[in-house]
Amino acid sequence: MERTDISSSGEELKSISNDTVCINQTLRDDELRVIFSKLKSEKDKEVFGLVCKRWLHLQNTERKKLCARAGPHMLRKMAARFSRLLELDLSQSVSRSFYPGVTDSDLSVIANGFTSLRILNLRDCKGITDAGMKAIGSGLPSLQSLDVSYCRKLTDKGLLAVAEGCSDLRILNLAGCRFITDKVFEALSKNCHNLEQLGMQGCTNITGSGLATLVTGCKQIKYLDINKCSNIADTGICSISKACSSSLRTLKLLDCYKIGDESILSLARFCENLETLIIGGCRNITDESMKSLCSSCGHSLLNLRMDWCLNISDSSLFCILSQCRNLEALDIGCCEEVTDAAFEGLGSVDYAVSLKVLKISNCPKITLAGIGMVLDSCKYLEYLDVRSCPHVTKAGCDEAGLQFPECCKVNFTGSLREPDVLL
Repeated sequence: MERTDISSSGEELKSISNDTVCINQTLRDDELRVIFSKLKSEKDKEVFGLVCKRWLHLQNTERKKLCARAGPHMLRKMAARFSRLLELDLSQSVSRSFYPGVTDSDLSVIANGFTSLRILNLRDCKGITDAGMKAIGSGLPSLQSLDVSYCRKLTDKGLLAVAEGCSDLRILNLAGCRFITDKVFEALSKNCHNLEQLGMQGCTNITGSGLATLVTGCKQIKYLDINKCSNIADTGICSISKACSSSLRTLKLLDCYKIGDESILSLARFCENLETLIIGGCRNITDESMKSLCSSCGHSLLNLRMDWCLNISDSSLFCILSQCRNLEALDIGCCEEVTDAAFEGLGSVDYAVSLKVLKISNCPKITLAGIGMVLDSCKYLEYLDVRSCPHVTKAGCDEAGLQFPECCKVNFTGSLREPDVLL
């Protein structure tokens, strides 16, 4: 090759080099954010931040969720770094809590630093008090979800500040906050009209009157957990069923022993879209109301827990199995009047029984014959609990040649982990 050709090639390469432009000089921040938003995996998003300091900064500002254990100093650094954070999880483990844990001063930093926050999880943060809640109420007006379950020092004062300051609240979990009273319901009703999920398990100071007050302003409730709220009676549940008839999907009433047929009949009349109902320990409920519920909610009911409903017998259980076509989980443990007769009509139904979880522990009148009927009809069964059923043993099932579905786990002794479908 001649020298002139070499020189020409060198000039061409130099020209190309001079025309090269750095991507950071061409793309604006908003354009880089669009590129970042197209990344699907978390690994790719982390690699994005390794390109340069500018890209790392953009990656940090785009982070939406963070789970951390940090004191005020670190929280301030995090607030400056993750300026657009939407979800912050500071929950503690019951068995592995750390000292001193989340404190009121931490909540003040959060309220001042994470102004875009929508979801805050403080479950089991036992050190926080009403002072911290007041900071949250005054500093996070856009908050939509708050979990302070088992924060046992909280009282009405702190939660009133949250209800008044966080008017867009959709989800609130107060389980285990035993000092909470009906005053919180009054504040929620007045200020939080978009409330959809409310957890009050173990809040024994709330009453049916409080529930009636709640639904005067909160008519979009989909999920209500008042398990172990022993002062709730039929009047409160009737108020809920009427006011939230089109929205209510899940109602949990475990061990609300004052609940009876009036509540169930009200649900049957108004809440035709009910999907999950837990009435375990409600011993005043009888066959009459359960039959009405099946007639009204047969198409929607997915999960039904009614263990220790001692007045339930074969007639209503057969209605449940034959009319609730989409039922996936059923717990009738300790319903001592239930016999094999409840399952006799399953073979005549004209559809595939969709039951996946069946709990019949401590049902002394159910025998291998009843289990055989269940297996003949429930082809999708994944979990069967027959603990303390004296006529149903593993040896007896083997001897009778009962064929369980391949994926079905049978709990004879309590050694199996229970499924999470019924909580």
